[in-house]
Amino acid sequence: MSVLSDLPITEAHLPRDPIARLAALFDSGTMSVLTTVPHDGTGAVAAAGLIDGSGAVAFASDPRVQGGAMGTEGCAVIVADYDEAIARGVPIVGLWHSGGARLAEGVASLHGVGAVFAAMTSASGVVPQISVVLGPAAGGAAYGPALTDIVILSSAGRVFVTGPDVVRSVTGEDVDMARLGGPEVHSRRSGVVHLAAAHDAEAIGYARSLVALLSEQGKFSVESVAGRDLTGVLPESARRAYDVHLVTAKLLDGKGIELHPRWAPNIVTILGRLGGRTVGVIANNPMRLGGCLDSASAEKAARFVRFCDAFGVPLVVLVDVPGYLPGVGQEWDGVVRRGAKLLHAFAEATVARVTLVTRKSYGGAYIAMNSKSLGATKVYAWPDAEIAVMGAVAAVRVLHKRKLAAVPADQLHEAEAELAAEHEATIGGLDRALEIGVVDEVISPADTATVLVTALAAAPNRRGQHKNIPL
Repeated sequence: MSVLSDLPITEAHLPRDPIARLAALFDSGTMSVLTTVPHDGTGAVAAAGLIDGSGAVAFASDPRVQGGAMGTEGCAVIVADYDEAIARGVPIVGLWHSGGARLAEGVASLHGVGAVFAAMTSASGVVPQISVVLGPAAGGAAYGPALTDIVILSSAGRVFVTGPDVVRSVTGEDVDMARLGGPEVHSRRSGVVHLAAAHDAEAIGYARSLVALLSEQGKFSVESVAGRDLTGVLPESARRAYDVHLVTAKLLDGKGIELHPRWAPNIVTILGRLGGRTVGVIANNPMRLGGCLDSASAEKAARFVRFCDAFGVPLVVLVDVPGYLPGVGQEWDGVVRRGAKLLHAFAEATVARVTLVTRKSYGGAYIAMNSKSLGATKVYAWPDAEIAVMGAVAAVRVLHKRKLAAVPADQLHEAEAELAAEHEATIGGLDRALEIGVVDEVISPADTATVLVTALAAAPNRRGQHKNIPL
């Protein structure tokens, strides 16, 4: 599935007309406008139609009228559109380009914006919500996208609560809209934006592809992955880092759509298809921070788990993790609080979810990455995988600190290796994990795709009943 396939537009940047923007989102000839647009405009237009053959509803800000500011009538249009999406049981897409609440309407406008937020909250976990920001989204219009499941930001998109002029007058900071709330800020630093697009056409293309993945999730076919061999995707040396995208590219039916590719890149979250069905993939990436979990990646993964669980998307968890990233900065950044969110997300998830340990899984991160104790459907491991509280060498440095301190420097490496071998033999590692049932089976890379699809296809796939609350 190509992100830009079948787009009914050729221009990179769409016109500011909300009708034209909505028409670009829907399949050609399928859109019907749900609102009657008065002469002076309400600030928003709603429509329904098909996206890649599946039903959807959408709304678009009208930046031609007071910069798309949200008045009481415009807010009522959006709330009614949410009611329509819930009644039809279809995704809703918001095309945002708005300065927030209308100043001239005062508190009535604020009340209307609050009603939009309430509608979004009511729809949370009920229907998928996707936001596409095509221009500035300020004030209340910034929180609108943030309350939805996925936020896509075009190159002209900007998201901020207070604009540059207010920031300058209050704090003295001289900043422009791009630096305050542009794609670089929100895709790399804040985590607000899931996908940054090069232009409007790509942003709309992402939205269409996501609707297709979530609306028509498909069925698993074991036959479709027969012969899909993952042999050789890992480096021969266990010490060598690698990009986990090499693994996911071979495992999935196609590339899929990676969410938050630039924020917390030490963990990868992808929506794609495996064996013909939509799945969510969570994978440690040893190319970044050695694949360690940290506060940001734990929060990123937790949000993705809850999103997939809310909409019945099965999970595939690829584990190669040395533990949590240590350091004062991590503790101050709330790694305990944010890491607990990941534990909570996996433990409450009801969708089918399988784990594959490819190389190593150590310490608390072993638990957090969809372990058997948190309710994983199945846990598999490749033959050379290691499962332990920590790496054997690191463990003996703690357990035999005094003994090693007495070893001459030129013999230290040999002594550590010998003690590490004894330690591994004592604790059992992967063999012990199999014995007590926290790993179900050791599988080969050649059989991995078939085993994973078979396990997911056989498992009950319930949909979570919780709200997909933004973390």
